[in-house]
Amino acid sequence: MTDPYVQEHIENGVSVIEFYHPAHNSLPGNLLTRLTELITKAGADATVKVIILKSGGDRTFCAGASFKELININDAETGRAFFSGFANVINAMRKCPKFIIGRIQGKTVGGGVGLAAATDYCLATKYAAIKLSELNVGIGPFVVGPAVERKLGLSGMSQIAIDANSFYDAEWARQKGLFAQVFDSVEALDRAVAGLAINLCTYNPEAMKEMKQVLWKGTEDWDNLLAERAAISGRLVLSEFTKETLKKYR
Repeated sequence: MTDPYVQEHIENGVSVIEFYHPAHNSLPGNLLTRLTELITKAGADATVKVIILKSGGDRTFCAGASFKELININDAETGRAFFSGFANVINAMRKCPKFIIGRIQGKTVGGGVGLAAATDYCLATKYAAIKLSELNVGIGPFVVGPAVERKLGLSGMSQIAIDANSFYDAEWARQKGLFAQVFDSVEALDRAVAGLAINLCTYNPEAMKEMKQVLWKGTEDWDNLLAERAAISGRLVLSEFTKETLKKYR
């Protein structure tokens, strides 16, 4: 695989939405837009009963936002639009009336942790360590923070946000509530994901829709909240500290 993509495959009531990018499954703006579109479309599709979110490849689930795009931001509006990409995907996942299963096969960083946290039921391998690295470049996990805090609690989220240099292993993430189960291999993960999806397809769609609304109660202001957070990040990416830090990666 060399070309980036976001694609959907629907079979027996299960929508599998998969993204891929050769740079460790980092997500530039166009892929984030496509993810938002497909999640929204699957949510409105009467033939879809459950959604699986996954990424291509064996090693990394998602390395976060596109670094190439990040280093080329030169004004606040471009910065706001850039960080709105993950905000839009998270909000699409939140509003989607179908349960979304997360399939996390490997390490996930920054925005990728936000995607995992925005799924309704997340399964992972033991290789799925997580890291919020944003403070390293002078920004902060502002956009993904609400989703991560919702799963890990404020204490867990603040721990990985402040300790921005460290990966936290999959078992830590399971104990904190991000992952429901952790498996020894990708094969075992895939069997569990498929089994859960098949089982959910036997449930009453209306009951699952109502249940999702209950589970996400209290997030109704996230359209505005995440937009405000995107603006904060868009401003900070222009700071002298961040600009000097990003020069090291050019």
